[in-house]
Amino acid sequence: MIFHTRKILLSAGGAAALAFAAQAATAHEHDGLDATRAAQASFAAADTPQGAAASLESPRFGTWGFDMSGMDRSVKPGDDFYAFANGKWAERTEIPSDRTRFGNFDILAQLSENRVHAILQEAAAGRLDDRDAARIGAAFTAFMDEARVEKLDAKPIAGDLAKIRKVRTRDQFTALMGRANVSSVSSILPVYVTIDAKNPTRYAVGSTTAGLSLPDRDYYLLPAFAEKKAKYEAYVAQMLTMIGWPSPADNAKAVVAFETRLAEASWTRAERRDRDKTYTPMSPAELNAATPGFDWNRYLAAAGLPNVDRIVVATDSAYPKFAGIYAATPVETLKAWQAFRVADGAAPYLSKRFVDANFEFRNRTLMDQPEQRPRWKRAVAFTNGVIGESVGRVYVARYFPPESKAKMDELVANVRSAMQARIQKLHWMGPETKERALDKLAKFTVKIGYPEEWRDYSGLRLDPTDLYGNAIRSAAYEWRRDVDRLDQPVDKREWGMTPQTVNAYYNFANNEIVFPAAILQPPFFDPDADPAINYGGIGGVIGHEISHGFDDQGRKSDGDGVLRDWWTAEDNTKFQAQAARLGAQYSEFEPLPGVRLNGALSMGENIGDMGGLSLGYDAYLASLKGKPAPIVDGFTGQQRVFLGWAQVWRSKMRDEALRQQVVTGPHSPPYYRVNGTIRNLPGWYEAFQIQPGDKLYVAPADRVDIW
Repeated sequence: MIFHTRKILLSAGGAAALAFAAQAATAHEHDGLDATRAAQASFAAADTPQGAAASLESPRFGTWGFDMSGMDRSVKPGDDFYAFANGKWAERTEIPSDRTRFGNFDILAQLSENRVHAILQEAAAGRLDDRDAARIGAAFTAFMDEARVEKLDAKPIAGDLAKIRKVRTRDQFTALMGRANVSSVSSILPVYVTIDAKNPTRYAVGSTTAGLSLPDRDYYLLPAFAEKKAKYEAYVAQMLTMIGWPSPADNAKAVVAFETRLAEASWTRAERRDRDKTYTPMSPAELNAATPGFDWNRYLAAAGLPNVDRIVVATDSAYPKFAGIYAATPVETLKAWQAFRVADGAAPYLSKRFVDANFEFRNRTLMDQPEQRPRWKRAVAFTNGVIGESVGRVYVARYFPPESKAKMDELVANVRSAMQARIQKLHWMGPETKERALDKLAKFTVKIGYPEEWRDYSGLRLDPTDLYGNAIRSAAYEWRRDVDRLDQPVDKREWGMTPQTVNAYYNFANNEIVFPAAILQPPFFDPDADPAINYGGIGGVIGHEISHGFDDQGRKSDGDGVLRDWWTAEDNTKFQAQAARLGAQYSEFEPLPGVRLNGALSMGENIGDMGGLSLGYDAYLASLKGKPAPIVDGFTGQQRVFLGWAQVWRSKMRDEALRQQVVTGPHSPPYYRVNGTIRNLPGWYEAFQIQPGDKLYVAPADRVDIW
């Protein structure tokens, strides 16, 4: 995933969320958070005790890579495999008070956070030997200088608010929104630079609808979220009061009404997944005709794109509706909306009263998080956001041994071979489509650990005395970099995640799978663990990312990353029938009373999970080369693969965080990434002798078989 328009402001409604959404058409990430929440939550576990040294060592899981103490042997594997593998762990584990979730992803993220913290402390003290040491130290120091931030209070955004107050006409407001990528303001029709899905050797300007400050359109429209919406209006009024905006209560009501109308006109998240429908090239003249009253020439000039003649629109049918809402909304309401967005986005960089107000609504109200994260953790997230690859260069030198990369090369090759064998043997796919699928698989690019060439941040000024300025300058730097390469070929060496990120991804346009260094540790990957655990852990992750190239959206690009239909009509119909069955299965799951999963929204990730675990299992069996697998602590090799997968997904979530993930996230909650996946796989039934009458049992004729 290529974050070309990443903005560092952390508000849930800010441009960081937009950048992530914009790239959803080009990539899949493995874990279940969007970019903004990842920045806010930073996926960390409990703090180390006061005065204790933070651990910088990789965790260990049992004697052969699996923590048997976390199992609940009283549960039948066929009734609840997640609980069988993880039940005792769940009973004894509490979510830390500054977290909305906790599990094995979080354990590794805490480790990465601790390691990066040590690097940043060295940089701030002038002890780090790296070409960007001064910039790294400046970013961290500015965030940690709480006394200075407190003294400045709201002064850092005074200039932004003054510009909003000066607006008199709608055209002036349109031009102001055009500055969204280089300032703190927001836009309802933002533009970004991305890889062109139908010409993936070039970059293109894209645009989509935005403007919502709640996590999803459902929060505005469904009765289940009425209480949250009311508290949101109170939060808008609170922020407007804090910045001295006139008539805060009345303006807050008008702002929420404005956003509600935008929500009604917005596409659903499931609709925004369809890559065929989210690619509509338009000229500025065509956009002007589609959005009367919204001057695209003025808007693009303000964005630094005066000569652009083609914009790929992601949600075309919503544009006339947004234009109508924009034209009908009083300029004073638009100004109040913009002022709130500035304050909300900047709040993490302002004084404690702003930080606390933002946390109280964004984290406590929306996600049930009891306590704010310590400042140093927020500083780590911020520094990773503004100069992450330079931090990653130091991280890799210290914590990613060459032998780990070599072992991963071998595992990836084995899992890819398993996918090749599966495609060749598919009973539902015809020879013509098989040939093209095998061609695509052969053209996969694999990136492991870290980039071949590190980012150059020499043009980025980071000031140890200017936290808010650092955030704005970083956003502007990224945007200028994107605009400058619009006429350049796509840089295929670029990474969409830093090496210290605990995650992995597949990029449609580059047809590549990418595994940052930080995820290549136990329980995902352990060179000393039983091989079956590695195949169930990182093998399943590798298979998951490979499968994204062939999920309901990834399959729409060919081996060169071009968005086109390369399937026969018959095979396309067969695929869609199986995918629909899988979606129906997941839509029956109910993680909270009255809250069901959206199988259409999570379709790609569910296909990725099912394909990933299948490939990890096949690759493990192939690695045995016909020899019997050893029995370890009473478990066969086949059983250990599935235990390795289940262990990876150990996780607990607070109810409101879980509710938000169901509504907004493309991933199913971890519990269903285990139980929802294994019930379709014949190997699991064989390994654990699952029988009719077991709660997870699905009759063979009803099981989904895709990859």
